[in-house]
Amino acid sequence: MQYHRIPHSSLEISTLGLGTMTFGEQNSEADAHAQLDYAVHQGVNLIDVAEMYPVPPRPETQGLTETYVGNWLKQRANREKLVIATKVSGPSRNNDAGIRPNQILDRRNIRDALDASLKRLQTDYIDLYQVHWPQRATNCFGKLGYTWTDNAVPVTLLETLEALTEFQRAGKIRYIGVSNETPWGVMRYLQLAEKHDLPRIVTIQNPYSLVNRSFEVGLAEITQREGVELMAYSCLGFGTLTGKYLNGAKPAGARNTLFSRFTRYSGEQTQHAVAAYVDVAKRHNLDPAQMALAFVRRQPFVASTLLGATTLEQLKTNLESLHLDLSEDVLEELEAVNRIYTYPAP
Repeated sequence: MQYHRIPHSSLEISTLGLGTMTFGEQNSEADAHAQLDYAVHQGVNLIDVAEMYPVPPRPETQGLTETYVGNWLKQRANREKLVIATKVSGPSRNNDAGIRPNQILDRRNIRDALDASLKRLQTDYIDLYQVHWPQRATNCFGKLGYTWTDNAVPVTLLETLEALTEFQRAGKIRYIGVSNETPWGVMRYLQLAEKHDLPRIVTIQNPYSLVNRSFEVGLAEITQREGVELMAYSCLGFGTLTGKYLNGAKPAGARNTLFSRFTRYSGEQTQHAVAAYVDVAKRHNLDPAQMALAFVRRQPFVASTLLGATTLEQLKTNLESLHLDLSEDVLEELEAVNRIYTYPAP
C-alpha cells in the first residue's frame, strides 16, 4: 500500500480507502467485517462512513453502517492505527426521510449527529468529520449546471464552521472536510477560516471517474493552490465502468438492479462512454474496473480513491488496481474517449 499526507494536517492516509455505504443494506455485518479485515490486512487505513449510511437511506437502516464498523473496531482493538472519516448529513433531499426534525447544519444538529456517530462507532473522536452535502441548494449529486435561486439559507457557512470548530476544540474531531461541494463553497470555507481564525477544511469528498471528470473544471486548481485534496468516491460510477450493465444487463444482486433510484450513471451517453472505455481495457488486456481505478489514483489532486464493493472478490479485484500503472498509449486512448463523451454523467 502507498500512503499520502493530507496537507495542513497530520493525517497520513492510504491511497486506496474503503467506502462502506453498502454495509447494512447489501452487506450483512459478517460481510462488512470480512471486507474490513481484508482491506486493513492489505494496508488500507482509511475507513469512510456516514451517519446516513447505508444507501438507499431508510429510517429502518440509518446508522447501521457506523454500528457495524464500531463493533468491528471494538473487536479488533485497532482504532489508533486507522483513520476514521464520517459525515453529518445536510438538509433532507428528494423526499427522503430526515434523520432529525428540521435537519439543518447548525450547532444543535451537528452536536446530535456527532454524538450519535461517536456512540455507534464506539470511539471518542473522529479523525475526519465531513459535511455530507451543502445546506444551500446548489449543483451537486449529478447536477452539472447551477440554477439561480432566491431561497434564503437558514444556516450560514460561518455558523456551520463555528459549530465544527467548537467540537474540534473539544477533542471530538481532529480535522474537518466537506463533501459534494462546489468551488465557491470550498473557497468560502477557506476565506471564513482565515478571516475568523477558525480551522480550515482539509479535504473534499466528491465523485470523480472516467465518466464524471467535472472536478477538473474548478476544484482541481483549488486543490493545487490551496491544498484541499480530493477523496474520490463513485470512481466506478455505481459499478457501470466494470461494463456489467452494458446492453441492458441487470446482474443479480447488483445495486442498479436492486434499486431503481440509482439512475445517475444509466443515461444513453454514459452507456456509450462506458462501452468505449471497456473496449480500451479489452484491447490492452486490462480489467475495466482496475483501469478505471488506476486512472483516478494517478491524478495529482486525488489524496485517496475510495473503493466500494458488495463482495469480497470485488474488493480484492479493486485493491489490485494499486499495482496497475497505465501506459501512455492507454492514457491517450482514454483521453480520446473523453473528448467524444465529455461529462456524460455529472
